[in-house]
Amino acid sequence: MKFLIATLTSALLAFATPALAAPQQGDVIIRHVTLIDVEAAKAVEDQAIVLHGDDIVAVGPDAAIAQAWRAKQRVEGKGKYLIPGLWDMHVHFGGGPDLIEENAALFPLYVANGITTIRDCSGDLADQVLAWRGAITEGKLFGPRLLTSGAKIEGIAPLWKGTIEVGSEADVDAALDRLKNRDMVDFVKITDSTLKPELFLYALKQAKALGIKTSGHIPMALTTGQAVDAGISSIEHLDYAYNAGAKDEAAIAADFAAGRIDRAEANRRLDSGFDRDTAMAAYRRFAQQGVSVTPTLNGSRIIAYLDRDDHSKDAGLAYIGPKLRKTYDWRVERAAKADAAAIAARHKQIEDVGTILPMLAEAGVPIIAGTDAGFLNSYNYPGFGLHDELALFVEKGLTPAQALASATRAGPAWFGWLGRYGAIKPGMAADLVLLDRNPLEDIAATRAIDTVVMRGIVHDRAALDRMLADTRAKVAAWNAAAKP
Repeated sequence: MKFLIATLTSALLAFATPALAAPQQGDVIIRHVTLIDVEAAKAVEDQAIVLHGDDIVAVGPDAAIAQAWRAKQRVEGKGKYLIPGLWDMHVHFGGGPDLIEENAALFPLYVANGITTIRDCSGDLADQVLAWRGAITEGKLFGPRLLTSGAKIEGIAPLWKGTIEVGSEADVDAALDRLKNRDMVDFVKITDSTLKPELFLYALKQAKALGIKTSGHIPMALTTGQAVDAGISSIEHLDYAYNAGAKDEAAIAADFAAGRIDRAEANRRLDSGFDRDTAMAAYRRFAQQGVSVTPTLNGSRIIAYLDRDDHSKDAGLAYIGPKLRKTYDWRVERAAKADAAAIAARHKQIEDVGTILPMLAEAGVPIIAGTDAGFLNSYNYPGFGLHDELALFVEKGLTPAQALASATRAGPAWFGWLGRYGAIKPGMAADLVLLDRNPLEDIAATRAIDTVVMRGIVHDRAALDRMLADTRAKVAAWNAAAKP
C-alpha cells in the first residue's frame, strides 16, 4: 500500500511540475553580444545567437537562449558588436589568363575584411569567374559568396576586353539568351564604350522583360532619365547619377550625340549646370522606379588625386601580385598626361559629385556599397577598400547607420534577398562579423574585426591574420620571382 501511494504521489508531482525540455543542439553559440539591428539602426545588448549549419536558428536574450540551447562551439561576444556580413557590390577580376592565380589570391582579403559576399561587375576573365562561383558554392574554393554578371554587353570593338560585342537588336537578344540560359549569370552588366545608345536602351528593356537585373554605365548621348525609364536596376558610379542634376542634360546629350561637343565639354556643361531642385526631382524618380546607385566613390577619388597622393608605400601593395600591380600603370599614365586645367577639373568634379550622396538618401534612393576594386583600378585594394568607401560615405554626409546599411542590406535588397541576408534573426544566413566597437557610433568600427562567420564557419582573429599573412607570403614570392 505504501508503495502504491508513493508511486501515485510521484506521478502526480511529475504531472504538476513537468521536467524542463532538453536543450536544443546547435553548432555555434555567440554569447553576451550586442546585436546591431541595422534596419532599425539600434544596438540590442546582451544577446545570444545560435547557428546550425549555415543558418541562424535562435536569437534572443542571452540567459534565455543559453538555457534553451547547447552548441559545440562557443564564441564570447561580451563587449563586442555583431553585424550581418558585409557585401562589396562592385568588384572586378581580370588582366588576362596570366593573372588568374594573382586574382584568385584576392579572395581571402575579402573574408579577412568581413566581406562575405561580392558582386563581380565583369572583367576579362568571365569564364574563370563563373568557374570560381561554382567552386566556392561547392566548397572547393575558399572565398566569399561570388555573384557575377559574366561577360559585359558592349558595342563592336570596344575599349574593354572580355565583352560580348553587339551591333544589332538580334545580337542583344542572343547575348541575353547566352547570359541567362547558358552562363546563368546573377545579373547583366551593360557599358558604353562603343555600344550604340539605342542598343543600350534596347538591352535594358529586353533584360527587364526577361526578369534579369541590370547595371551599367550610361552613354553620354543619353540622359540618365532615359536609362531609368528603360529599366536599369543599378547605376554604377556616382558621376552618372550626378549628371541627372544638370538642368540642360537633354541638350548636352543631344549635342554630344551629334558630335558638336566632346566628352570633356559635355562634362564641363553637366557640372556647371547642376541644380539641386532638378537633381532632387530626378532622384525621387530613381526611387519611384526602384533604381539603386553604387557610388564607387573611393575608386573615383583615388583616380582623381593620382597627381597628389603618393601610393608607393601603401600597406595594401603587399597583397597585390606584381602582374596585377602592373595593370595599375594604365590609369597612372593617363592621369600623368593631364595638364593643370584637366587636373583641377577632375579634382573639382570628384568633390562636386560627392555632395549628392545625402541628396540620394533624402530622396529614398538605395545606396549600395561597392569599391570598383580589382585590376586596372590603381591602389584600390580588395577587401580593405570597402572600409574606405564607408568612411567616405560618412564624410560626405551619410550617417554611420546609413553607411552600414549600404554594405549589409542594400546588396541583398537589390537582389530581392532580404529574407535571407542583411539581418540577424532566425532563418537568416549565418554570415556575421563580430566587431570590437559600435559601428553605429563610428563607421571606422567596421575595420575593428574580431571574428568573421561565413556560411556558419567561425574564423577568429588568428585565422583572419593567417589569411592575410598567407597572401602577403604569396605576393612576396611572386615579387621575388619577377625580379631580373
